[in-house]
Amino acid sequence: MRTSLNNEHVAAGNPAVLLPLERIPDGGFAEVEAVIDSDAESLLLYRDGDHVRAWFNICPHAGRRLDWAPGQFLKSKDGLLVCAAHGASFELQRGECVAGPCRGEALRAVAVSIRDGQVLLGD
Repeated sequence: MRTSLNNEHVAAGNPAVLLPLERIPDGGFAEVEAVIDSDAESLLLYRDGDHVRAWFNICPHAGRRLDWAPGQFLKSKDGLLVCAAHGASFELQRGECVAGPCRGEALRAVAVSIRDGQVLLGD
């Protein structure tokens, strides 16, 4: 799933809605584009029940996107996020690479929160 928005007003203390929580399947992923610090960024969202974790959609190995097509991510049978470019595998609690070319490195986290059924950028 993929969505786009402009989050310039986040700096003013008004968290921007990224998407409704219900649009991310439990145990699944979504990709959103947001403006963070004046830069357009692709973000990867992962839903675990009523919790969502977010990272920049960039593999620390070579700086490429993690998805194989916009908003389409690979998940191993062991429940790891797999980078489509070089096969690096990331656990989904902290975004740490546990196998592949960037083992020991981690995805860059982005703060998100959930309020009234909406995933918001920021705390």
